[in-house]
Amino acid sequence: MHGRMRLIAHVLSAVGLALLMTGCTKRPGITVASAPPPAAPAPAPAAPAPAPAPLAAAPAPAPPAPAPAEEYKINDALKPVYFAFDSSAIRSGDAKTLDASAAWLKAHPDQLALIEGHCDERGTNEYNLALGERRAKAAMGYLVSRGIEAGRITMISYGKERPVCTEHDEACWSKNRRDNFLTKKQ
Repeated sequence: MHGRMRLIAHVLSAVGLALLMTGCTKRPGITVASAPPPAAPAPAPAAPAPAPAPLAAAPAPAPPAPAPAEEYKINDALKPVYFAFDSSAIRSGDAKTLDASAAWLKAHPDQLALIEGHCDERGTNEYNLALGERRAKAAMGYLVSRGIEAGRITMISYGKERPVCTEHDEACWSKNRRDNFLTKKQ
């Protein structure tokens, strides 16, 4: 038992020694400094009046916004072009159709064109809207490369929302993967 008491005494001594060494934490003292009140700042010298801003030239008028799609009408002279599944590449047969459309638009410089991009029913709405836009951009790029001013062309994507055929087979889907072309007078 003596050994056990000695052990307890050593442990208590060690704990006491640790407490003495770390000490009690002291609260920081609060020092109040008295200083003379600040002097009132001297008034700043009056700033010179700002020079009047130079008159800017009136901004150039913004180009007119494209006409709403409802104002465009179907034009039988501009035939639709069709696309392969999940593609916006212009095929050789459709390039000939676009060449004829470019010739008609050159001969009628007072006409604006609207390209509608369409898709078949497969895929999400978001995907098909983006694909329809890529298809319209591909046709627009082709027409611009043939000399049609980009400012005469407006694009819209309908995705899969306006099918011309509602059957659920490849023959029908191929008719829905298209760009339609409408026109209106400037």
